[in-house]
Amino acid sequence: MKTKFILYSVITFMILSLSPAIIFGQDENPLEGRWNLSISQEGKELPSWLEIRHSGTNTLVGRFVYAFGSARPIAEVKLQDGKFSFEIPPQWEPGKTNMKFEGALSGEKLMGTMVYTDGKSYDWEASRSPELPHNANPVWGESTALFNGKDLSGWQAMGENQWQVTDGILTSQKSGANLVSDQKFTDFKLNVEFRYPEGSNSGIYLRGRYEVQIADNKGLAPSDIYFGGVYGFLTPNEMVAKAAGEWQTYEITLIGRRVTIVGNGKQIITDQIIPGMTGGALDNNEAAPGPILIQGDHGPVEFKKITITPVKG
Repeated sequence: MKTKFILYSVITFMILSLSPAIIFGQDENPLEGRWNLSISQEGKELPSWLEIRHSGTNTLVGRFVYAFGSARPIAEVKLQDGKFSFEIPPQWEPGKTNMKFEGALSGEKLMGTMVYTDGKSYDWEASRSPELPHNANPVWGESTALFNGKDLSGWQAMGENQWQVTDGILTSQKSGANLVSDQKFTDFKLNVEFRYPEGSNSGIYLRGRYEVQIADNKGLAPSDIYFGGVYGFLTPNEMVAKAAGEWQTYEITLIGRRVTIVGNGKQIITDQIIPGMTGGALDNNEAAPGPILIQGDHGPVEFKKITITPVKG
């Protein structure tokens, strides 16, 4: 008994003697967190997103979303001489060269440069992603039909328009411009009824920033880049896509950063946090209201119902 007590005392002393960083993990680095980037590229301000977090006691890792594509992992964020850097392989960008980022903390912002896959260098700056308040007991307002079944009133094509209304159905027969609503919203329920031909792909952007994927994925395992996923971030709990050519439905509730998605009558994402904007977002000013955007630049798609119910106040 005495031997066990001595052994216990020695182990306790050894644990208490360890560095707090070893016991509890590394202290938080001021770079850690989620950041909304604006990249000045070819005369445009491209909205992007960065997350930096620690892994174990010494390593910083992360995720990055460029102006298009899905969130991709950062294997290591390296620190040297007061600056940080990381590389990510190309996803949908042209070429095979890694994108290279370098930056530093400047006051409350991050500032730095990006070397794109074509070798050109561009400046960027980032602010911390805002906290978005969650109302657990919302009071819902009146429902509004965003699509009137007659024409494109209340919508604008972002480019040469290929959208048309035929027999009460909003149709994009080919890849072309995205469609964005004139009205902007904060928290809401969105009900849509849609269909697509075999192999097609589209999406609904909530506040113009977070894409819920629409795609011909029946029979596949659920994924954050497939039907019902919040693109690159949130995976549905099951694949509920119907066959191409059938009418399908989403009921999407967005309050703050929390989203619930009911696909074809089944709840497939429940009150999950959307970390940041997805590729293709209009902007990353997340604290501001935003429109509904329908993706039309990937493939044919049809809608016969788009109804929104905002939260009051």
